[in-house]
Formats: sequence, structure tokens, C-alpha cells
Amino acid sequence: MTATKISLETSRDWLIRLITSETFIYVLKRILQALFTLLLASALSFFIIKLSPGDYVDTLRQNPKISPERIEEVRRQFGLDKSWPEQYFLWLWRIFTKGDFGTSFVYQRSVASLLWERVPATLLLAIASLIVTWAIAIPLGIIAAVKQNRATDRILQVISYAGQGFPSFITALFLLIFAQFTSPLFPVGSMTSIDHADLSWFGKIIDVVWHMILPTVALSITSFAGLQRITRGELLDVLRQDYIQTARAKGLPENRVIYVHALRNAINPLITLLGFELASLLGGAFIAEQFFNWPGLGRLTLQAVIAKDQYLVMASLVMSAVLLNVGNLFADLMLKVADPRIRLDA
Repeated sequence: MTATKISLETSRDWLIRLITSETFIYVLKRILQALFTLLLASALSFFIIKLSPGDYVDTLRQNPKISPERIEEVRRQFGLDKSWPEQYFLWLWRIFTKGDFGTSFVYQRSVASLLWERVPATLLLAIASLIVTWAIAIPLGIIAAVKQNRATDRILQVISYAGQGFPSFITALFLLIFAQFTSPLFPVGSMTSIDHADLSWFGKIIDVVWHMILPTVALSITSFAGLQRITRGELLDVLRQDYIQTARAKGLPENRVIYVHALRNAINPLITLLGFELASLLGGAFIAEQFFNWPGLGRLTLQAVIAKDQYLVMASLVMSAVLLNVGNLFADLMLKVADPRIRLDA
């Protein structure tokens, strides 16, 4: 009995420390802020959609085979016969009470099921691009800073400027041309092959990764160029600090000065950029998805906008806002881990 009582008291003390901890309070505040942001994003998305000319029913009117009675039935079915505020607040009420984001006009399916199908593909592409970008840009930025004003630095600067100068859609177009010349080396279209279901589990992974190569490169080039320049600039600023000169004067190896003392302080601004980088990748993914026929959220949103699929557009934009908030929160927590001196409540 005594052991059980001690265990309960220990669990209670741990729970109290968790709830009152700086990190927990910060995360709770960010979640509440994110809910308010999502509410504003959904309202803004809804009224922008409504202010644009026409709606889904207008596209049905262009088909002479659809009777006016059927059109009115569709309007009542999707609640389009109600006023704008009524449509919006009924949509919100269904989300809060049933978790129902509505039914897609085009697909005649639950919007939530469509999103759950597409979000993993977009996240997979964005995270792969983020890993590739950081794995290449950070080392090249360090090399450019260490070799400042030398031939290596100048070559890397030219590559960086060239990468930033190419819009994503131009890069994707060049990659499509490259795929055509090297066919069937780099597959284009969808994220799996026709015989994907017949492959082993390892073969399925390789198949998806092989289809990801070109979209990932298209999504990474512009981000890689910018991150390389930022890494170079941040590291150069740190290398000019007095404590770095002191470390060198003490006879520390140059590698230790750069990778232990300088890089640890130069990495903080890069971690801050991580959340924005993930958000920009998610926002720009629709270009790569459209060019390479990748079944992701961006492509689904673009098709929904063209078709005036009201509830699908709103839910897709809200999901993008959710991913943006999660990315920024993750970056802030990583910054706290990397530098314990940072206070989240500040």
C-alpha cells in the first residue's frame, strides 16, 4: 500500500512539473494561437472563394443534359442555397461537432478522406526536399565561408545565384526535358510504377524513392541556393568574433574552431529558418506536384480551386495552415534544444 502511495505521489509530482514547465506552457500558448489563426484562415478562404465569380453549380449549367431541377437539388444538397454566413457557420459547426469537413462536389467523397490520402504524399516530398537541401547546402556554405574570396567560394556563389535565379516551374520544366532524354531512367508521373503492388516491401520503397528523385530536385534547388548563402554569411559573421580569434590564439585545431565553436553559434539562425523553409516547401510543392503528376495536397488544392470545389478548397487551405504552424513550432523547440540559453517565454 505504501509503495502504491509513493508511486502515485511520484506520478502526480511528475505531472505537475510537466504542466508547469516552460516548454509545456509555451506549446499550449502556441496551440491556442494556432486555433485562432486557423479560424481566421478558414474565414478568409471562404469569403475569397465566395467573392470570386461563379460557383460549382455554374459549371453544371453548361451541361445541357442536366435539368434545372437537378441543379437546384444539387444546390440544396451542398447547402449552396443558404446565405454566405449560414454556409460558413454550418461548416464550422459540423467540424466541431462531428469532425466533418464536408463533401467534395467533384469527387462526391468526404473531404477528410481525400486530405488523408494526399497529405502524406506532400509531406514525404517536402521532408525529402528539406533533408536534401540541408544535407547539401550546409556543408557547401561552410566550405564557402572557410574558403572566402578564393576560387571555391566564387564558384559556389555563382551556383547559388544561378539556383536562386531559376523559378521552380522553369527548373521543373528543364527536369522534364531531361527525363525525356534519359527515359526510362527517371520515371515521371504518379509516385509508383504500374507493377508496384507486385513488388516486395523493399522494392516498393525503392520504387517510391525512384519516383521522388526529380520532384525532390525541382523543389530543392531554389531552397538550397538561398540556404547556402545564409550559411556562408552567418558563419563568416561568427568567425570574425573575438572569441574565435582567442580560440585560434590558444592553438586549437582549425577544424575544432570551425565545427565546435563557430558552427554551434552560427546554426541558431538556420534553425529559426527551418519552420519557414518547411512552410515554403509545402506552399511551393504544388508546382512540382503539377509538373510531375505527384498525387499531393498542392495538386488537389489547385484542381479544387479550378472546379470551385468550395469545401475541399477551404479544408486544403486549413490543412496547409496547420502544417505551417506545426513546422514553426517544431523549429522553435529545436532552437531551444540547440541553445539552452534561449527562453521560450521571451
